[in-house]
Amino acid sequence: MANAEATQAAAGEVMSPRRRSPVAALEAFVGRLVEIPAALLVVAEIVTLFAGIVARYIVQKPLIWSDELASILFLWLAMLGSVVAFRRSEHMRMTVVVGAVKPATRAFLDAVATCAAFAFLLLIVVPSYQYAYEESFITTPALQISNSWRAAALPVGICLMMLFAVLRLVQFGDSALVIKAALSVALLVALFWLAAPWLRPLGNLNLVIFFVGVVGFCVFAGVPIAFAFGLAVFGYLALTTRTPLMVLVGRMDEGMSHLILLAVPLFIFLGLLIEMTGMARAMVAFLASLLGHVRGGLHYVLVGAMYLVSGISGSKAADMAAVAPVLFPEMKQRGARPGDLVALLAATGAQTETIPPSLVLITIGSVTGVSISALFTGGLLPGLVCAVTLSALVWWRYRGEDLSHVKRATASEILRSFVIALPALALPFVIRAAVVEGVATATEVSTIGIVYGFVVGLSIYRQFDWRRLMPMLVETACLSGAILLIIGTATGMAWGLTQSGFSRALAAAMTGLPGGSASFIAVSIIAFTILGSVLEGIPAVVLFGPLLFPIAGAVGVHEVHYAMIIILAMGIGLFAPPFGVGYYAACAIGRVDPAEGIRPIWGYLLALMAGLIIVAIFPWISIGFL
Repeated sequence: MANAEATQAAAGEVMSPRRRSPVAALEAFVGRLVEIPAALLVVAEIVTLFAGIVARYIVQKPLIWSDELASILFLWLAMLGSVVAFRRSEHMRMTVVVGAVKPATRAFLDAVATCAAFAFLLLIVVPSYQYAYEESFITTPALQISNSWRAAALPVGICLMMLFAVLRLVQFGDSALVIKAALSVALLVALFWLAAPWLRPLGNLNLVIFFVGVVGFCVFAGVPIAFAFGLAVFGYLALTTRTPLMVLVGRMDEGMSHLILLAVPLFIFLGLLIEMTGMARAMVAFLASLLGHVRGGLHYVLVGAMYLVSGISGSKAADMAAVAPVLFPEMKQRGARPGDLVALLAATGAQTETIPPSLVLITIGSVTGVSISALFTGGLLPGLVCAVTLSALVWWRYRGEDLSHVKRATASEILRSFVIALPALALPFVIRAAVVEGVATATEVSTIGIVYGFVVGLSIYRQFDWRRLMPMLVETACLSGAILLIIGTATGMAWGLTQSGFSRALAAAMTGLPGGSASFIAVSIIAFTILGSVLEGIPAVVLFGPLLFPIAGAVGVHEVHYAMIIILAMGIGLFAPPFGVGYYAACAIGRVDPAEGIRPIWGYLLALMAGLIIVAIFPWISIGFL
């Protein structure tokens, strides 16, 4: 919690109230009213999903309504979590420029960021209400209730964030600065609105104007990433198309409430749980006894841990949330820089995209007809190759690390720490076994880990602090909301790209490339790296997989080999700043300002690109064991 407060202060210290005023008291009261149901929603999701597992495999009477109820509650959790994150100023934002300017300019940019977020919320509040109203005509199949009970989360969450934006602006203390910032944002919105007649004839050039220009300007001005994406896609749809704006809200709903993403908050809570119960300390002690005396040792552990747990949740954000809380505290105590840690965490997220049971692999198989079994077999070695290239860079960066204060563990100490850590070390294997044996879905499996964590924490490690439970639940909702809102607005951008015809134009251009398979692979790497920075892996695969896989076959590229290439390329784009959503998810999970990870991550991305090139040159890595 201290790290979160420090991050908040560094990112926007001028936003904090200077004295306890009636406005501050109102803000705290309403904030508590939001935090309590948000925390209870996390509990409700855990109970609902675990009850479904028990009913299906122990009682042998499946609860047909459990997934439906979980989906309804999840959208409320995502929106209320976003509200908590907004109130705490924990929505991810790029502060490279903001942090480098004078305090007066920084205060102005902070006010602009709040006004820009308010502008986006104000623009979509009516479409969100219209969307919730339209959903009222739909009845859920299992619970037989109106779907507006679920969709109402969107306008409620939007209105609450607008309220906190107003309260924050009131507490700035400099009314002239707030008015100046509000007028600046209003003027920019008005200029774009007046330019609509000139924008419409530009066609797909508007994609560059909005999805590159507007997003880039907002991101570097310090506007939270989710709201930068939202403003860009809203402007594109409203000013250059005739699409009803209610569609944008629908795409946000689709992106935020995809049931597989429910693993994100549950794995975040699991990460906090294993830290609180002492399981994390036991694991770190054992891993440190093995590799602690090696230069960069715990960095190797991070790479290996992500390889082991990857895919068990179906979400890279959830995988990172399961690993980072275990390793980061000890790594920081050993002198590792937070920026380097979050950069390596993001890089390992990209590295492990091909490792089964990855949802991206399953999606490719479902939309292209490629054997999912073959994809699972072919995905292990490419991830290992990238792990080796990352480890090589870790060795280079930490070859001079001072370990004079670190004592090498004896064999008896290693054995003792292993026995103590064994229940904790078993957790990833328990989770993976539950998936492989079909006991739980990728969404449900995190609840098994949580129940396991409760049992082991209470009965073996006996370090369960009940007083920390409520703050952990609120923290889970807050961090989940920050991540999910980014995914929601990014899904809206993906839909805008689809409707523009960009996907068809890309496929046509790649079909006529000279140079055969080598040129096709090279262009595919470039294209999917760029696409990965604005699209989640699954939407990109759904959009372009059916178009490009037949072309790959026609130019002589094995379909499994091509799948590994594009997945790794998309992973690099997904975790590459300044646009990659995965990078900001890693920063949110690691509680690190995105600016701190910018410099170190480029080296890791180059290492990943080297691994990708090796995989592309040697098809055997992907298809040698088929």
